[in-house]
Parts: sequence; structure tokens; C-alpha cells
Amino acid sequence: MNKNLIKIRLKSYDHRQVDAASKKLILLARELDVQTRGPVPLPTKHEVFTILRSVHINKKSREQFGSRTHKRLVILEINPSNQKAVIDKINRTQLPAGVGLEIEVS
Repeated sequence: MNKNLIKIRLKSYDHRQVDAASKKLILLARELDVQTRGPVPLPTKHEVFTILRSVHINKKSREQFGSRTHKRLVILEINPSNQKAVIDKINRTQLPAGVGLEIEVS
């Protein structure tokens, strides 16, 4: 029997929140008897913003701010008959604040 893959991407500025959310999803998958792969750490996106400290003078005086976006991938292998119930259960799961969730079904 063919199994569908559900790819779940988690994003957050704090790596601890992403790890906690991925553990929660894996525990949920074990409760539903779904095979899992992951969490796979995806590349961290670094963004640096440079601004001038003074508006008119002192071009050499600048300040830099940065942000990092941490990402994880969890893959679930499920039966097509179970697919809708599993996705609904994932959407109803309470994840830590600040964690983005993207679900891709293939």
C-alpha cells in the first residue's frame, strides 16, 4: 500500500522552541502510530541589518543588528485513509509561541 508523506517545517528565532515543538510533534506521531523521520536540522538563516547611528554626520559610526531563523523538518509517513485525521490533529496541537508551522503533503 502506498504511503503519503507529510513534510512539516518548523521555524523560529529561538532554537529551543523549535526543538520543543519538533519533540511534541514526534510524540504526537507515536501516539497515532505514524512512522516519522527527523527532526532534520535545516540551514539557519542569518540576517544582519546595518544602520547609521547618526543621521547627518559620522558615517563611520554604525550599528549592526542581527536575527537568526532556525528551521527543522519532520517527515511523517501515513496511510492515505488516515491523512485528514492526522493533519487535523497536527493543526490542533498547541506549539510554543513564536514557532511557525508549514505543512506540505505529497
